[in-house]
Amino acid sequence: MTLRDRRVQYEGGELRRVDLTADPVVQWHRWYDDSVSAGVAEPNAFTLATVDAEHGTDARVVLARSVDERGIALYTNFESAKGRQLALHPVASAVFAWLDLHRQVRVRGRCEQMSHEESDAYFASRPRDSQLGAWASPQSRPLADRAELDELFARVSRRFDGVDVPRPPMWGGWRIVADEWEFWQGRPNRLHDRFRYVRSDNGWEIGRLAP
Repeated sequence: MTLRDRRVQYEGGELRRVDLTADPVVQWHRWYDDSVSAGVAEPNAFTLATVDAEHGTDARVVLARSVDERGIALYTNFESAKGRQLALHPVASAVFAWLDLHRQVRVRGRCEQMSHEESDAYFASRPRDSQLGAWASPQSRPLADRAELDELFARVSRRFDGVDVPRPPMWGGWRIVADEWEFWQGRPNRLHDRFRYVRSDNGWEIGRLAP
């Protein structure tokens, strides 16, 4: 079967205005819980899109580490491509795709760097080898080969042998402060259900969009 001929009929359900909560964060958690119950792999994974120095777009899949009224939290090396892009243009969009359920959630908003205390607390919760990896990897920079990365990791392991691993100064959290959320439910014949939440002075305004 060619790409052109591949078809999937979305029959996973419907999304009505009456089904939505007034708060998009609450609605997101409902769908996230559904994805966990359905056994979706990495249900907290999302595509993060950013803007680079030349105003080009960039995107990659990352993991959300919290979603609450403050926004969507992620952690990275501040000197990575996404870290530099967020520092230069602190705006982003995100897409959670729970394809097994024929659902996706799109988010747009400004970004803010998280406090040292929040970043420290999350870093301390990571497995030790992940902590060492944060020190070892010059994220997004060219490497000669895999052996170079393995040597960097070995060097960091020796440096922190027998002691707690502190958070690297170039590593921490960013938060997407959402101004828009869109909930998409696949329906037959590509007549999908789409609802958008837009932040206003009175809270969130909700409207249906054409598919």
